[in-house]
Order: sequence, then structure tokens, then C-alpha cells
Amino acid sequence: MRIEPLTPDRWDALAHLFGKAGASSGCWCMYWRLGNGYYRRPHEQNREDFRAVVAAGPPPGLLAFEGELAVGWCQLTPRDALPWLDRARYLGRVDEAAVWSISCFFVRRGYRRRGVASALIGAAVEAARAAHVELLEAYPIDASVPGASRNNFTGSAAAFRRAGFETVLARTPSRPIMRYNLREPVARGAD
Repeated sequence: MRIEPLTPDRWDALAHLFGKAGASSGCWCMYWRLGNGYYRRPHEQNREDFRAVVAAGPPPGLLAFEGELAVGWCQLTPRDALPWLDRARYLGRVDEAAVWSISCFFVRRGYRRRGVASALIGAAVEAARAAHVELLEAYPIDASVPGASRNNFTGSAAAFRRAGFETVLARTPSRPIMRYNLREPVARGAD
């Protein structure tokens, strides 16, 4: 498996991965940009608006490939590009720190439960490190909590824990806000 940033030349691979339905009910990764309004718009409008995001750059996420087939996606972008996160009941800002967000995943049927999302998380950490990001944030579902949603498009808390993310806040037990600290450690004895 190889993981590449979503650039305009890889748009067709994403479109094939998402299919005619546009991944999650026509979302085209516009939910955290628009909120619930994404589903009241024609799916094609979401598709074209997200295509414009990709064209404008920088890459808004990562694609996982097996050979030439795109098998997974994760959105990776500065949190400020996703204004609906601030309006989400449990996912408002923890503090004023500048963070990037891993906000959603989509894995092709037949490739689920095969480590694609975990590989995307690892690649997202490395992409954030290369971009000199200090804090990377995620908003997964903690499926170990009774009654947790089965709508796992934001990833699983267990996968993020395995990747080194830590819970910084949980306004409700099943929806932690998790972070990975990419800051350089302070040298011991330094003034």
C-alpha cells in the first residue's frame, strides 16, 4: 500500500473511490466545511465544491492505494478549514492552539478491517510533521463506550491510541478529542 496526497492529478482516483454516491450519502468530504447543509444540496454540488478545494490546494487529505486502485481516504487539513467542527456539540475547540485535523475516513468495501485507516493515520502524522505542524487532532468514536455510534467515519479511538494520540478532552465519553503532539521536545538542562 502506498499513500499519496490528494492533488488535482489524483482527483479521478478519489472520484472512483467515492463512487456515484459520493462516499457518505453524497458528502464528498464537505460535512465539516458546511455542516448538515451538505445533504440538502445536490451531491454534484458537493462534488464540485470539493474538487475546487483540491484544485486550490494545498492537498486536503491523503489517498491510500493498492496498486493503482484508491482504497482509502482521510481528510487532513488545518482545523480552520473545517468551520463546522466549532459548531459540533462535542467537538468545539479545546483551546486556541493552532491544530491540524484528521476529520474523516472512507475505506473501499472489501478493504475494511485490513489496516487501511491505521496506515492513513500513520501517514497523516508524517505529513503533518513534514508540514511543521505542532499539534494534530482527531475526533474519533470510542466504540468501547456502551451506546457509541456505529457511524465510524471519523475513525476509531482505538486506532488513534495505537498511533500515539492521547485524549485531551471528552465532553461525552464516546466522542473524545485526541491529539498527537509533534512539537520538538525541550532539551533537558536548556535555559
